[in-house]
Amino acid sequence: MPRIRLGAALALLAGFVAVSAVAPAQEKGKAPDPPPPAKAQDKQTEKAAPATADGKVDIRWKLAKDQKLFQEMTTKTSQAMKVMGMDLNQTQEQTFTFSWEVKDEDKDKNTVLLQRIEGVKLKIDIGGNPYNYDSANPGSTNNTLGEFFKQLVGSEFKLTLDKDMKVTKIEGRDEFLKKLGQTNQLMEPLLKKVLNEEALKQMADPSFGMLPGKPVAKGESWTHDSRLSLGPIGDYRSNDKYTLEKVEGDKARIKVERALTYEAPKDPAEGLPFRIKSAKLASKDSGGAIDFDLAKGRLDKLEMKVHLEGEMEIEISGTTTKVELKQDQTTTITTSDQPPQKKS
Repeated sequence: MPRIRLGAALALLAGFVAVSAVAPAQEKGKAPDPPPPAKAQDKQTEKAAPATADGKVDIRWKLAKDQKLFQEMTTKTSQAMKVMGMDLNQTQEQTFTFSWEVKDEDKDKNTVLLQRIEGVKLKIDIGGNPYNYDSANPGSTNNTLGEFFKQLVGSEFKLTLDKDMKVTKIEGRDEFLKKLGQTNQLMEPLLKKVLNEEALKQMADPSFGMLPGKPVAKGESWTHDSRLSLGPIGDYRSNDKYTLEKVEGDKARIKVERALTYEAPKDPAEGLPFRIKSAKLASKDSGGAIDFDLAKGRLDKLEMKVHLEGEMEIEISGTTTKVELKQDQTTTITTSDQPPQKKS
């Protein structure tokens, strides 16, 4: 769910690593459950994927009032930059735990969800300098980056989805920015530009808007285009192609092919120690897989791998520098009915 993009964007902001690509996360599928024995035929029939008269499968979310779900999102990023002939490498590993609670559904089938950031764990190494934070053990961190991420825990958003599962409204932004601004008031203007209302909606939308919106047959494909605008950090355009690979029991496996491009920001880099003047970045050999639970009506697991490569021109103190960038990012998300730390 919004998972995915929110965590990546905040990690970049906190470390001022604006040249990395905030790739929309998606997740990896799990192998389908083994078929039940012949004597359990009634159970197999009961759990079989819902199909239409022509054999197509209806892949859709099923959300009930007061239902609560948990998602754990882990993103691993390896980034290599060459600046003025010098190599600068960076690695990141971040884990966000989110809870989702269905608060209401009106007569127009609009669904209201409450999202809460339950936990954050982060490891960043920039040029051999490590920075760590774990909300489960916050006392062990005394750096600015740790203080920034400490403010995330407990933050809440209220999302409204229409009947097509498109995010139409998001609440809680002002309170969220106020909490983040407590660690560094100079960052508040930047945060307001990067985490604007439309950006937060776009961060949330792919988790729900990725589905076809109609019954599909095995081998059938559909597409989803999106644009994530992060103000002075730049814009990311994503074109995703989804294909229903197989259906076994109540599990649907969806293949994802991703084309991601980056556009340099049009506005001055207010709040950043540098300005991205131009960029030509695009993804190569990027994609992943989604496992969707048809019986429960929810995303089960997803993994997305994105390789981003290209060049940028960055201006620092009036001097323009060419930067060569190569980045590999893998994001994995799992969904469960209970907090990850309490799962057996």
